Parts: sequence; structure tokens; C-alpha cells
Amino acid sequence: MDLTKIGKYIASKRKKLGLTQKQLAEKLGMSDKSVSKWERGICLPDVSVYIQLCNILKINITRF
Repeated sequence: MDLTKIGKYIASKRKKLGLTQKQLAEKLGMSDKSVSKWERGICLPDVSVYIQLCNILKINITRF
């Protein structure tokens, strides 16, 4: 699993929707630092937020 590739994908989808990291984080009930870590490929989102994250980013869970 390529963390950097996944992070860039999350960032690109977020930006296409016109959301800031802070706005995405607020929708997920977490900090913008968490979103930043995902997008930089430092770590992955917790599995418990995958469905909500995919719904917000308008992607199918199988694409994530």
C-alpha cells in the first residue's frame, strides 16, 4: 500500500470539492492535523472513518 499515493488522492479529491483540510476535518470530527498527515503520506485514516470520508469525497469505497 502506497501511503503517498493514497494521500495525494485524498488531497486531490478534497481540492476538487473546494474543501480545506480544516473543513474536511470538521466534517469528520477530527483535527486538520490528521488530514494533513494522511495527505502527506505519514499515515492512513482510521478504518472507522473510511465510509464517511468516501461519502464526503464522493468516491466509492473500492476506489479508496
